[in-house]
Amino acid sequence: MVVMPDAVLDKTVDANVGSGFGAAGERCLAGSVILAVGGVGPALSEKLVSAAARMKVGNGLDDGVEMGPVVSQKHKARVISYIERGLAESAQLLLDGRNIQVAGHPNGAFVGPTIFTNVRPEMAIANDEVFGPVLGVIDVENPDQALAIMDANPFGNAAAMSTQNGKWAREFRYRVQCGMVGINVGVPAPMGFFTFTGWKKSFFGDLHGHGRDAIEFFTEKKIMISRWF
Repeated sequence: MVVMPDAVLDKTVDANVGSGFGAAGERCLAGSVILAVGGVGPALSEKLVSAAARMKVGNGLDDGVEMGPVVSQKHKARVISYIERGLAESAQLLLDGRNIQVAGHPNGAFVGPTIFTNVRPEMAIANDEVFGPVLGVIDVENPDQALAIMDANPFGNAAAMSTQNGKWAREFRYRVQCGMVGINVGVPAPMGFFTFTGWKKSFFGDLHGHGRDAIEFFTEKKIMISRWF
């Protein structure tokens, strides 16, 4: 997720928190890395921490709960291992979700919203799919640098940019190397009548499900050879 200096921060934070922590971060379109452009990082991070810290974590069947547990104790241990690896690689932990306790569920696989800053592109939390409520912020100087970092990443499922600049929205749309692209949305998931896709290591199969490929999949082809005299 790229956040430009002209982004509407309150709406951007809502989108980023929903993307990173919705479904406890356990969905293929969860936004786990934010590229903060041109000095917007500190203000954005402060608002992200404030919003995420207010989230109610608990049993997803209880009223008011905004984030439930991860899928298993084994996966909880995996997510926590990535948080600890982020610390070992010198990322700054602004919000720690490792020791969250939920009343009535002492054995629940809960991990709270977790936010890192001072993340570098080569870190594990920036490159691997953590698949949990862990969000990292990388500061970049300009959108070209952001695109270069994204293009170097082995995954290419989805990406989003928060901006009020039509020029950069268009540039992002055409230049980013991923299958699903959003502008001012946190989760660029297609509607049911659009099929799903991905690029690079986020793609599995023979055809991309968007556009003409979807038609090709359902097309029974016929080849005919003719000669006329």
